[in-house]
Amino acid sequence: MRLTAAVLDAPNARELAHFYLRLLPEWGVRRDEDGPDWVHIRPPGGGTGLSFQTEPAYRPPTWPSTADRQQMMIHLDIEVDDLERETARAVAEGARLAEFQPQDDVRVLLDPAGHPFCLHTQTPQ
Repeated sequence: MRLTAAVLDAPNARELAHFYLRLLPEWGVRRDEDGPDWVHIRPPGGGTGLSFQTEPAYRPPTWPSTADRQQMMIHLDIEVDDLERETARAVAEGARLAEFQPQDDVRVLLDPAGHPFCLHTQTPQ
């Protein structure tokens, strides 16, 4: 077995895939998995990627979670060199800064479909 991708549902798979391609410009679309309702993107050289699927009944999760609303099932962690610069770039590309920020060294953002994702710098070991 081999994990090939995490799949994010969205009202429009192509729009969400292109948002993540703008955030991860070195990534590309896998041509045999590029359609109106399904898009797969992956890093250079292959490896585990992200897929996007159109889901007409999609409801965005609530961040932070509450018991009576759609809950987040997964979120992406994206390492960056400059947290403030990359947060501003993500917002310029269509992300929204989440109102609730649980940590000073991480920025929680919402992608255009409302999925939370985190930008963080590398933690010294």
